[in-house]
Amino acid sequence: MRSDAVKKGVQQAPHRSLFNALGFTREELNRPLIGIVSSYNEIVPGHMNIDKIVDAVKLGVAMAGGTPVVFPAIAVCDGIAMGHQGMKYSLATRELIADSTEAMAMAHQFDALVMIPNCDKNVPGLLMAAARLNIPTIFVSGGPMLAGKVGGKKHSLSSIFEAVGAYTAGKMTAEEVEEYENKICATCGSCSGMYTANSMNCLTEAIGMGLKGNGTIPAVYSERLRLAKQAGMKIMELLEKNIRPRDIMTRKAFLNALTVDMALGCSTNTMLHLPAIAHEAGVELDIDIANEISEKTPNLCHLAPAGPVYMEDLYEAGGIYAVMNELNKAGLLYTDLITATGKTLGENIKDCPVIDYDIIRPIDNPYSKTGGIAILKGNLAPDSAVVKRSAVAPEMLKHEGPARVFDSEDEAIEAILGGKIKAGDVVVIRYEGPKGGPGMREMLNPTSAIVGMGLGSSVALITDGRFSGATRGASIGHVSPEAAVGGPIALVEEGDIISIDIENNALNVLVSDEELKARKAKWKPRQPKITTGYLARYTAMVTSGNRGAVLEVPKG
Repeated sequence: MRSDAVKKGVQQAPHRSLFNALGFTREELNRPLIGIVSSYNEIVPGHMNIDKIVDAVKLGVAMAGGTPVVFPAIAVCDGIAMGHQGMKYSLATRELIADSTEAMAMAHQFDALVMIPNCDKNVPGLLMAAARLNIPTIFVSGGPMLAGKVGGKKHSLSSIFEAVGAYTAGKMTAEEVEEYENKICATCGSCSGMYTANSMNCLTEAIGMGLKGNGTIPAVYSERLRLAKQAGMKIMELLEKNIRPRDIMTRKAFLNALTVDMALGCSTNTMLHLPAIAHEAGVELDIDIANEISEKTPNLCHLAPAGPVYMEDLYEAGGIYAVMNELNKAGLLYTDLITATGKTLGENIKDCPVIDYDIIRPIDNPYSKTGGIAILKGNLAPDSAVVKRSAVAPEMLKHEGPARVFDSEDEAIEAILGGKIKAGDVVVIRYEGPKGGPGMREMLNPTSAIVGMGLGSSVALITDGRFSGATRGASIGHVSPEAAVGGPIALVEEGDIISIDIENNALNVLVSDEELKARKAKWKPRQPKITTGYLARYTAMVTSGNRGAVLEVPKG
């Protein structure tokens, strides 16, 4: 066992003395050491229940003959970090989570790991660590929040963000906003729509790293505690069989994850995270393949913000295995892949039919014949841009309008809330990419303000930053190359006509090549916004959004 390096032999007597200080018995040290990576904290609603999940996992590990040892992972609440300097740190924590987990696992020589994440960057960060470490690992999340109810209708976090825009437009009173504020986030858990946290937790099932229900069992259901115990027991089986993350997270598994992503209509942030996880697994995953998969993958679900359906409804309808079972009727999945259940994907999903076809559409009657996410290219985004196609109003799938250019999210918010954006406009927010932000801020505030003010079906937004999974409308993000490195988005001028053609995966500014070349010759790079601390190092090392914003050591 790996842990023998810190437990066995005379040379390890000092190590054992430190285990003695921790209260470990000889019997415990004779068993495999299983690291339990706990994301528990008291600032993220999706993490406040993780202490209970940890206790259940520990019990499962112990029942199956292992010795559980807990250590922490950080997590940021994107909702609380939204709209201010804190959001610059959100994406950047993904790498901190991966790095610190690697450090703890290697320093203490754990035999296997149980990862307990929940919210946005926590799940991909720990998946990256799992791929990098490549020791037996399983995931069990904290689970999704139940939807809130206002006026007898279900709502999620995006509703309160949109309510702010509605109030500004005079369409909602302060008292109505307060009612939303008090009722939207009804329980602990990751926010109740198909936002980034729930998207990534669902994809742990699709890629094979989590057990059935990991993405959809509500946080407050006792079934999640049973799932945690099962995960604790299952890790011992994976250790015995030596089934490792890179055995599970193969190229075909990533293609399965992209297929399920398209069927569910997941957050556009998955287009950042899946390439980053694949990078750690040694798998080449060019984001362009998303369109190939989208072309043949029907969109089966319209969860919030795309529709009035929530994670609890998806759970009741059969969950992710039911979605995969439906996709498999059309032969869209690789089913012979080993998973963290110890069985193949095909074995996992064979007896998991859809229970409610109003929630999970049948394969022959989808919402659309193509998937929920589209990758756009053109002279405004030579490398790529990303849009959640399933959450775009039909009339905005093709749009041309004048650019309203802002060099930061803050400037754009001021203009939107100040009534300066009109129907037909294309809001361009730049210098918010991985390097330019830095940290590629998530921009739920401007998108929600646009929708809340009644402009969601007439105004588009384009940025080299990114969007929350709670965003809906013609919101196009991850424009690459970003403005900070001289990408074409840096060359757009106020009033330029921008052409959006989501149906044909195109994004262009209607300016001649000669004019763009002349503008590029005059363009000068800006000084970094932050020059000290972690974000300064992040700025120097981060790559483009189309590459997953992974970190690389600068050349030279």
